[in-house]
Amino acid sequence: MWAAIAIVIGTAIGSGIFLVPSDMIKAVGTPRMVFVVWIFGGILTLFGALTYAELSAALPDAGGEYVYLTATYGPFFGFIYGWTQTWVAKAASIATLATGFYTYLADFFPALKVVSYTIPLPIGPGGGSLEIRYGQLLGIGLILFLAAVNYVGVRVGGGVQIGVTALKLALIGGLIVAGLASSQGRVANFHIGMPADPGGIAGFFAALVAALWAYDGWNNAGMLGSEIERPQRNLPLALISGTVLMIAVYLLTNLAYFYVLSGAEVGASERVAASMMRRVLGQPGGALVSVAAMISIFAALNGSILSGSRVPYAMARDGYFFKALSRVHPSFRTPGACILLLGLWSSLILLSGQYKQLYTLVIFPSWILYGMTAASVIVLRIRRPDLPRPYRVLGYPVVPALFVMVAIALLYSTLMSSPRESGIGLVLIIAGLPFYFFWKRRRLV
Repeated sequence: MWAAIAIVIGTAIGSGIFLVPSDMIKAVGTPRMVFVVWIFGGILTLFGALTYAELSAALPDAGGEYVYLTATYGPFFGFIYGWTQTWVAKAASIATLATGFYTYLADFFPALKVVSYTIPLPIGPGGGSLEIRYGQLLGIGLILFLAAVNYVGVRVGGGVQIGVTALKLALIGGLIVAGLASSQGRVANFHIGMPADPGGIAGFFAALVAALWAYDGWNNAGMLGSEIERPQRNLPLALISGTVLMIAVYLLTNLAYFYVLSGAEVGASERVAASMMRRVLGQPGGALVSVAAMISIFAALNGSILSGSRVPYAMARDGYFFKALSRVHPSFRTPGACILLLGLWSSLILLSGQYKQLYTLVIFPSWILYGMTAASVIVLRIRRPDLPRPYRVLGYPVVPALFVMVAIALLYSTLMSSPRESGIGLVLIIAGLPFYFFWKRRRLV
């Protein structure tokens, strides 16, 4: 159970909490609205966790949403989820985390920001040339190292996750105490905002996308359903307790930020936590935050690789993906080929874009499938009333229905405000359709 909780917390609390508050206040304008967005996003995430808890207890198998969607809507939608998760959402999430890691490491080694090679083709951010920095090469090395760690066993990866997550929470706790106890803090800062762009409803949803990136990962424990002891009990516990703790950590961290820094200072900072600690402790404070952020990102990367690799394995096991990926290593008992695939593809995506573009690419396709999965609780209650349900979602059917409605509104807003990133996500989803029909025909032969 502790490894499962560590996956929920450790995968979700990564680079987002150190970086996205700046984007959020620029979108909504005031600290008060930033907290409204964090609370709204937290409640939405908790509704999702409560809903997923019922599904994970009823269908505890490797693959998470792939299993739930297949059981509810059939193999087509299960495939679409697995395809999207493998090629877009999970891979882009891993790439985003590795980008955040080298961004903080560059505080100590500025040479990581130097361009090592330029590809003179219009495939970079904004359609320009693609610049490859030394930091990106280091990020690729980190992804492949953690892929190797998880290749040698789920207990090794789970043990690393518990240890690094505990250290991460201790460091973030220290950051919160340092900020709230600082003589540099002022209550008046909570009332100092900045001009919002775009502001209004559009600004709220833009900030919500940033917040949901920070919350993203709460669902990952379900992907390891077949490898968690007593999953009917431990998966719901991990999902709900991990999500509640994460919400508390994010709210307290933002209290510390806005107590020490004004809204305008938060908006002007690329790395809010480092700016706060430099105000409190001087230059050593900024260095401490960089270390804490790297440890936090390290844990999130490990948990993402550990959980995400089980999705293509589940697809291949059912005959809807490359057959070689269904093999379990005879000694380590891990889906080694899937771990290597995810590590290598994530490394390629890391070269393709910047932090904000990457997390928008993750959120859009992810929330299409989160909404469908939440709706599957209602569908399964109708279609399969006899399915054993060791845990039943609180507030049914209101909780899953609200989750689905907000997911639809979020998707519409993201499509309007970030059409390029959303369009890329949709194109990659559609690209999977020919493969589905190919594998389906092969299964029927």
